[in-house]
Amino acid sequence: MRIAMISEHASPLAALGGIDAGGQNAHVAELAGALAAAGHEVRVYTRRDSADLPAVMPMGERIDVVHVPAGPACVLPKDELLPFMGEFAEWLAANWRTEWRPDVVHAHFWMSGLAAVTAGRRCDVPVLQTYHALGSVKRRHQGSADTSPPRRIAYERELGRAVDRVIVQCHDEIRELLRLGVPRSQMTLVPSGVNVERFSPDGPAVARDPKRTRILTVARLVERKGIEDIVRALPAVPGAELVVVGGPAEGEVATKLRRAAAQSGVADRVVLAGAVPAHEMPQWYRSADIVAATPWYEPFGLTALEAMSCGVPVVASSVGGLADTVVDGVTGDLVPPRDPARLGVALRRLASDEVRRLSYAAAAVDRALHSYAWPRIADRLAQVYASVAGVATEPTREAVA
Repeated sequence: MRIAMISEHASPLAALGGIDAGGQNAHVAELAGALAAAGHEVRVYTRRDSADLPAVMPMGERIDVVHVPAGPACVLPKDELLPFMGEFAEWLAANWRTEWRPDVVHAHFWMSGLAAVTAGRRCDVPVLQTYHALGSVKRRHQGSADTSPPRRIAYERELGRAVDRVIVQCHDEIRELLRLGVPRSQMTLVPSGVNVERFSPDGPAVARDPKRTRILTVARLVERKGIEDIVRALPAVPGAELVVVGGPAEGEVATKLRRAAAQSGVADRVVLAGAVPAHEMPQWYRSADIVAATPWYEPFGLTALEAMSCGVPVVASSVGGLADTVVDGVTGDLVPPRDPARLGVALRRLASDEVRRLSYAAAAVDRALHSYAWPRIADRLAQVYASVAGVATEPTREAVA
């Protein structure tokens, strides 16, 4: 199949760790790679945010990244991109009519969906939608601090009814969309995946102090990721260190974290490592005894899955996709969000019980390999694409092995 993926603000080529560069970028890159490896032809359309970018950049065999001229050729916050989605759609429609007509379109994020539906209708191409995050959830947790465009929630509701299929990533998202009025018949649950070859227990690890239990958290330094909750919980885990991987390592949130560490008496046990190149991430996961993923809310939570694939037990907030991926008492422990006291108890118990950590680690690797490996996830999506587009496809060998 010819598969168009629309990711208006999250290029699969972007360096991870910026304010608007994270899980969606990695998801799109890995999904495109897995689909191409299965023999599909993939084009990822993202907004041109630099005049130096080529119109088309190959990302691998059978994968091209197309930089769409929509708005100024400079980096803009994603919440400022809505006015350019009409221009984005016009360009897509023209391109699909004259150059490369896809069999199916998969839009990532709600603004991508607006452009994809407009262009898809003009070219008679079916469109699938993955939200990656929902405005209703963001508004509930951030309130007046939410910088999303005012009509985001209404647009997301309309998209859920307009597209040919909504690809949801967890059960919590299904419940949220039902509350918005999106019919359950519109939804198919296919979670995100993990690269089990790159994220594996075997391989080098970042050097560390062997006398200290290492708790690692991987997240952009934004308040909703709940990193301060881990800092506040650290006094309950004597002798443990907290290493925070993610950027920016300076700024308001970083300053607040350092202040919280000082107030909690653990300043000497908290390390802000900053952003790390994507290819180094497996080494950081392997260096940890425990990975903590404690956001206030989370559409999916890719870092927990990467940690599991590396054989590291996870203590996670029981929110969003984390409640699906982390099996409580089997691959890790789930705790209420924004509760440093309960988090501290869970971390202390796991840090002091090596047998439990080894058991969780083995179960985590098995779950990642058999339920979330990208070839399996890509095959499931390809079957959905085929049913929507009315074309035949066969499962890949990896998916049926």
